[in-house]
Amino acid sequence: MEGKKVLITGSTDGLGKRVARSLASKGASVLLHGRNREKGQSVLQEIANETENDRISYYNADFALLDDIRQLGREIRESNESLDIVINNAGIGFGKPGTNRSESRDGYELRFQVNYLSGFMLTLALLPLLRKRSSARIINVASGAQQALDFDNLLLEEGWSGYRAYAQSKLAQIMFTVELAERLDREQIGVNSLHPATYMDTNMVRDADISPTSKVESGAEAVEYLALSPDLKGVSGVYYNGKRKARANEQAYDAKARQRLWQRTLELSGVEDGPV
Repeated sequence: MEGKKVLITGSTDGLGKRVARSLASKGASVLLHGRNREKGQSVLQEIANETENDRISYYNADFALLDDIRQLGREIRESNESLDIVINNAGIGFGKPGTNRSESRDGYELRFQVNYLSGFMLTLALLPLLRKRSSARIINVASGAQQALDFDNLLLEEGWSGYRAYAQSKLAQIMFTVELAERLDREQIGVNSLHPATYMDTNMVRDADISPTSKVESGAEAVEYLALSPDLKGVSGVYYNGKRKARANEQAYDAKARQRLWQRTLELSGVEDGPV
């Protein structure tokens, strides 16, 4: 990983932090991200001390605010000449039983924005940096929890549940993965997604009152496999369950549904549909 530069969103805790520490220990330049600057700086110092790697930086942004994502993209582009890997890991889970529907500060269903919409925006903003490296990779940390999108009720103003909102946002990530891979077909950028592990021992899982059934290390190994393995050279648009190729919800393979989601996402995010 010497000479490689990696961005990991949501990397001040849980899975993202574990992956960041591992890649830093391998010599990568690691761009951390979180939404609490004090915590982020503390994690930066912790990882730098543990790995003896001084090529670690921290970026602050709230994925529940699209203006933060726009600013984050600008900051990363201005302070880095290129990127080798982007790992879209930031997200929120089901929430505790009985949790009510909530919206982002932009007025969108919270899980749809944090888990999917903001990552879509950031990824497109960073494509110029990824294009400067050979065999760059984008990894979207999705989930085995997937539910087909209802385009007439995309923001779940009716029939909301924490599970449905989470599962829909995760399928949206996978649909974005497949669609972006097709749009980048002639370029040396691999775009893949994965379910890292089931109910890892993370705050996200515990906050939902779910008992963890797997270790964070298992999920981190799967993410690193997609990020680093030579076996994935030239592989793009694939969904993995851990380290194994798997089949996502059938809507992910519906080109019309993917294109419909893409256009709706552009409308919600205000991103122009320029050449991808």
